[in-house]
Amino acid sequence: MLKSLYTTATGMKAQQTMVDTIAHNIANVNTAGFKKSQASFEDLLYVTLQAPGLNRDATGSPSPIGLQVGSGSRLSATAKIFTPGVLEGTGRNLDIAIDGSGFLQVQMPDGSTAFTRDGQLQINADGKLVTQAGLVIQPEITLPQDLLDVSIGTDGRVTGRTGGSPDTTTEFGQVLLVKFINPSGLFAEGGNVVRETAASGGQVQGTPGSAGFGSVRQAFIERSNVDIVNELVNLIVAQRAYEVNSKAIQASDQMLQIATNVLR
Repeated sequence: MLKSLYTTATGMKAQQTMVDTIAHNIANVNTAGFKKSQASFEDLLYVTLQAPGLNRDATGSPSPIGLQVGSGSRLSATAKIFTPGVLEGTGRNLDIAIDGSGFLQVQMPDGSTAFTRDGQLQINADGKLVTQAGLVIQPEITLPQDLLDVSIGTDGRVTGRTGGSPDTTTEFGQVLLVKFINPSGLFAEGGNVVRETAASGGQVQGTPGSAGFGSVRQAFIERSNVDIVNELVNLIVAQRAYEVNSKAIQASDQMLQIATNVLR
């Protein structure tokens, strides 16, 4: 009887984590380049009272079924889902969206490397292309102080005109993309960046538009891939599952109360 109390408690904890994951997805519905998380669960250890196939009856035949009692469920993983988000036009020349696979490579304040899908680029005081958080795009692309206009091609080439040569198009650098064999294995750092891990596999760098890499779209940003309708449906399912687990605890408590009253 007491086992059911602990078992349903694990179910309530699992559904609470599910609600936490959904809440995080919904909170980032308007975050550029955000990829939703999906919670996965697994059942816990079984108490085996009779193993199937081992016990034999009077005829010497193995038992066709066993007797096992489960111990509940737990969160096993929260995987990032890297389906593409909707590309939204902004009309801003420094905004870029990755149409397909790949990440922008950025340098963190400690000198390490991280990756992002957020292409809302800016120009810092040194003329370098950076993210909104000030992280420098790698390889570095420096724009001149007398820049008149800038163009970023689908292949990632950054060109433009300067005040010194208004009639000549100058190339300033090349945006490169990085991809991983298992992007779900990347470590979410927060601030729209992820880091490479042993689970993600090593990075592969390439030119936008080449085999296996997405192309760059100037004056667009990639919206979150969160589907509000699906998230609300999942939220209702999680709420109902949580409610049913609480009812199971109430039922176990009532049965314990009956058993206690019998002894009086």
